Amino acid sequence: MEIKDLEIKIDELIQICDELERKQAVMEADREIWLAERIRLLEKNEMAKSKVETMIMRLKALEQD
Repeated sequence: MEIKDLEIKIDELIQICDELERKQAVMEADREIWLAERIRLLEKNEMAKSKVETMIMRLKALEQD
């Protein structure tokens, strides 16, 4: 009976390992998506910053005229 119990425990551990591998794969895919989103937002932020700086320079130029 001990061997049967060990087989059952090993099967359970294999199932847990498989589930953890699936979850890790999902988390890695999510991480890639979030990293791409972060890069996109940083680029968008940089463009907005550049536009604001350009507007400030134009306003200063108007003040001097």
